[in-house]
Amino acid sequence: MAPRPSPTARHRRLMAELARLRQQSGLNRAQVADKIGTRDTTVWRYENGLTRPKPGDVAILLDVYGVHGAERDELIQLAKDARKRGWWHRYRQTLKPGFDSYIGLEAAASVLRTYQPIVVPGLMQTKAYTRAVIEQTAITSAPDDVDEKVTVRMSRQELLTRDGDPIQVVAVLCEAVLRRQVGGPATMREQIQRLVDLAERPNVTIRVLPFSQGAHAGMDGQFNLLEFPEPGEPDLVYLEQASSGLMPEDPEEVRRYTLMFGNLLAKALKPDESVAFLRGLIHNGQ
Repeated sequence: MAPRPSPTARHRRLMAELARLRQQSGLNRAQVADKIGTRDTTVWRYENGLTRPKPGDVAILLDVYGVHGAERDELIQLAKDARKRGWWHRYRQTLKPGFDSYIGLEAAASVLRTYQPIVVPGLMQTKAYTRAVIEQTAITSAPDDVDEKVTVRMSRQELLTRDGDPIQVVAVLCEAVLRRQVGGPATMREQIQRLVDLAERPNVTIRVLPFSQGAHAGMDGQFNLLEFPEPGEPDLVYLEQASSGLMPEDPEEVRRYTLMFGNLLAKALKPDESVAFLRGLIHNGQ
C-alpha cells in the first residue's frame, strides 16, 4: 500500500530517522551540533519534533551521518514534504492544541481503533449530530468557530470513503453513546441509521458495549489507536481532553491501550449483534 501524503506523518517519520541515524553514527547531540555549527538543543528539537528542519539542514546532517545515494534523496524529499501544509492547517486557530497534529496523523493511518463512552466517533457523525455536540461543548466559541469545527469534522470523514485505500475503522461504542439524546430524537434516529449504513462498509466495524457488561477496562475514558501502513512505523495513541489532545509516544503506553482495546472487544457485542442492537433502537423509537 502506498504511503499517504500527510505532512504531519512525514514529519514524524523524519524526526525518527534523524534520531536513528545519529545514534547509528555513534555521535551525541553535542558532537553533532559542534560539527554543523549550532547548539545541541537545535538537534534535540529536530529529533523531538519541535522544529521542522529545512531540507538544507537535513542535507548537512546527512553529510555528518555519512548518508548518501537513494536514502539521502528520500530523506531530503521527506523534509520537503514535511514542511507542506495539510488542508486542516487553515482551521488550526479554532482547533484545540494537539488536534491539528492528530488530524494529520489520522490522514496517514491505515487503521483506526477507537473506544467512545460519550459520543459517536467524529468520523461517523452526521452533520446535525456534529453541530449539536460542538454547540454544547464549545461554550466559549464564536458561531464562526463552530461552523469551522463542523467543516473540519465533515472533511475528515472522507477518509472512510476515499478510493483505493479507505481507512479501516474498528469502533467500540458504549451503550450510553447510543442512548444519549444529542440534538433530539430526530437527530439521534438519523445518527443511528448512519451507523447502521457505515457498518455495511467492508472497512468499518462497529461493536456495541452494553451496560450489562458492567465494569470494564475503558472506564477511564475515550482513546484512539492509529496504525500506519509504512513498515516499522510505530502505532500511536491519542487521548482527547476538553481543552487539548495528548499523544504519548512511550511504547508501553501504546501497548497498554492496545491491551485495553482487546479487553473491550472481548466484552462488546459481535458485529452482527451490534447492528441488530442499532436497528432495535431505531425500531423502538430511540
